[in-house]
Amino acid sequence: MSVFPRVVVDEAHNEAWSLDPQTAARINPAQPADASYAEAAEALRHRGFEVTAHTAGELDGAVLDEADVLVVAHPADAASERTSGSGSPTFSPDELDAIEAYVRGGGGLVVLGECQQGSYGSNLLELLARFGLTIRNNTAHDGTHRFNGVSAWVRGELETEQEGRRRGGVLAGIDEVCFYRAGTLAVEDPAKAGDVRILARTSEVADPAGEPLALTARPGAGRLVLLGDSDLFGDDSIDDLDHRAWWVNLVTWAAGAGRGHSEADLAAAWLAVDPRWLELKAAVEEIRPMQSKDGSIDGETHDLAAAGALVDRICAGIEALAPEFPHDADYLTQCVADFRRWQSEGFGVPDFFDSLELFHPDRDREDGLAHLVVFPMYTQNGNLDRNVEAVLIRVYWPEWLAEVEQTYTNPAFLSIDFIDFTPGYDTDSAVLFPETVATREVAKFTWGAIFSDREAARFRRVTSAAADLLSLDLPPDAERLLVSQEYCQGMFAMWDMIHDRTHMRGDLPFDPFMIKQRMPYWMYSLEELRCDLNTFVQAVKLEKEGQPFAKGVQYGVIFDRIFRFSITGGRVRNYDGLGGQLLFAWLHKHDALRWTDNRLSFDWQQVPEQVCALADAVNALYRDGIDRSKVAQWIASYDFVSQYVVPHPRSTWAKGAEALPLEGKPKELVDLVLPDEFPLNMFFEALDRKLGPVIASTKGITAADVQVAPAETTNEVTV
Repeated sequence: MSVFPRVVVDEAHNEAWSLDPQTAARINPAQPADASYAEAAEALRHRGFEVTAHTAGELDGAVLDEADVLVVAHPADAASERTSGSGSPTFSPDELDAIEAYVRGGGGLVVLGECQQGSYGSNLLELLARFGLTIRNNTAHDGTHRFNGVSAWVRGELETEQEGRRRGGVLAGIDEVCFYRAGTLAVEDPAKAGDVRILARTSEVADPAGEPLALTARPGAGRLVLLGDSDLFGDDSIDDLDHRAWWVNLVTWAAGAGRGHSEADLAAAWLAVDPRWLELKAAVEEIRPMQSKDGSIDGETHDLAAAGALVDRICAGIEALAPEFPHDADYLTQCVADFRRWQSEGFGVPDFFDSLELFHPDRDREDGLAHLVVFPMYTQNGNLDRNVEAVLIRVYWPEWLAEVEQTYTNPAFLSIDFIDFTPGYDTDSAVLFPETVATREVAKFTWGAIFSDREAARFRRVTSAAADLLSLDLPPDAERLLVSQEYCQGMFAMWDMIHDRTHMRGDLPFDPFMIKQRMPYWMYSLEELRCDLNTFVQAVKLEKEGQPFAKGVQYGVIFDRIFRFSITGGRVRNYDGLGGQLLFAWLHKHDALRWTDNRLSFDWQQVPEQVCALADAVNALYRDGIDRSKVAQWIASYDFVSQYVVPHPRSTWAKGAEALPLEGKPKELVDLVLPDEFPLNMFFEALDRKLGPVIASTKGITAADVQVAPAETTNEVTV
């Protein structure tokens, strides 16, 4: 099932617009584009939406149950307007009841009216009255704020920006729109309309002056968009000004969570309550406290006979479950053999090299395929001891992700879900890496797995809380990330796949063991940020090509880097934190974001350009680094970061090369790096105080732990 919303465009009530080019040509033979919404439909499909026309029959519950958004675009009788000639321009009483129930129950409705609305022989005004709204029987004119010199083509004055704050929500990235022969709007019954936001008005010199031309309302649990003109999204007008982007924003907002409001369907979820798994999990949890840091069991402290009995239970559990995982038969057989050897040799440092060599989930990247993973291992960003862990995982590899991987080839990458796990994963860890397993020698690593469901759950909780805290008016696509686990998980899977691939490519490609080397931590920061920035650049390209998760990746990089990464963990050489600080500072200095009166806003038209510019700057730093010594590159990188993130006042490095012992060993330079060489600025200090507890609450989080209620507020999160 698609995670993207379904849009139904009504064409059964004599509308003046059609998705079908042949129908549009019948409506207006001289200029079919003036009767066609084909481009509008394609703009939505470009984002992954399903768009269909309802061409016959009543709009009853059965039809509406299949829609996340219903679009009604200017129904009219044949005497007043050229139309499709399909059905009556009036909705029956049953249809009016069905549409009202649908919207108030959580559906989305987009209504596009016209000037002189009362003269078209439809009962569109009766439908709007159900929601306390109306379109006045007039035509707006403006001799000053007009488009192409036509006074009836009124440039709408968009919702006024607060001082120092960018427009957000459905107006994110929108600067100019035009209404061609529009009627003005009114709210007649605020109680029926719910929360109303006026998006655009006529100017103070227009006739009528200062009247609404576009608005959103939230009747009940639903969302309603009303515009006084239907021409601005027709084929001949959708590419005027910012109309295309606005159309996508409006319909995306109306969809709310769309089809992504339910949690992912884990076909293998039954394994989490299977008695065989529960027995295996219990035995693992009993043996873990006996183990030392290196995974061994000290016979002077613990009863080795009791440990042996637990290994017997673990082996029996693996053998009992093995038939459910025929694709892992060789690995599971050897895993039991490795446990038996560990037992027979007196529980010294465990060695699971042989079973690890046989575990190859990368060879079976099949969506929904489950694996049983049992190893003595540490969990990165979690438990540092090599305890025995048992994890049930499910591969997340939908067809669309496999198609993206054909371009961004990364055969070692694996996106996975949690089904269940032992305490080592009740931590901040979100990865399953072979290098964490206890082995006698370093194995050849052919795979690396990331729990995209956990990363998505963390993102949703933290970003929701940050948006609420900072009064951030989220663009509709960004809001969908927070209310749809499936959409957010897909975003993370694509982000991680391209990010991981980038480490091995480019100037000065990443050494997988770089993190173990002795060098200033801002070098790690720049490398991780480089991969995220280049992923962002690719996402901009993929968005233009119609990859529906690509826009989400852009929001993911920005929000996770700024809100979560920057203040996660301690301040001792926090390289992921520094990357977020640098991204924030770059956007701020280039006026792509504002923090005013504790309200954060972005200039969403400028953000992609500025993030791509930062990517260019970091890549240039890498290219130039080829011609420098290692120490010279460290200094150049420090100077680059220091332009945007202010160093600690007591920093020796900030004093320049003259203060550094350049004749000594590189180790001496590293020793001079302060634990918090680049402290948090005032924004992050304030953010940390309020958001820190939310981030701490994501330890061990799963998708089921996060529930966001989009129908009541875009920024409400359960913590």
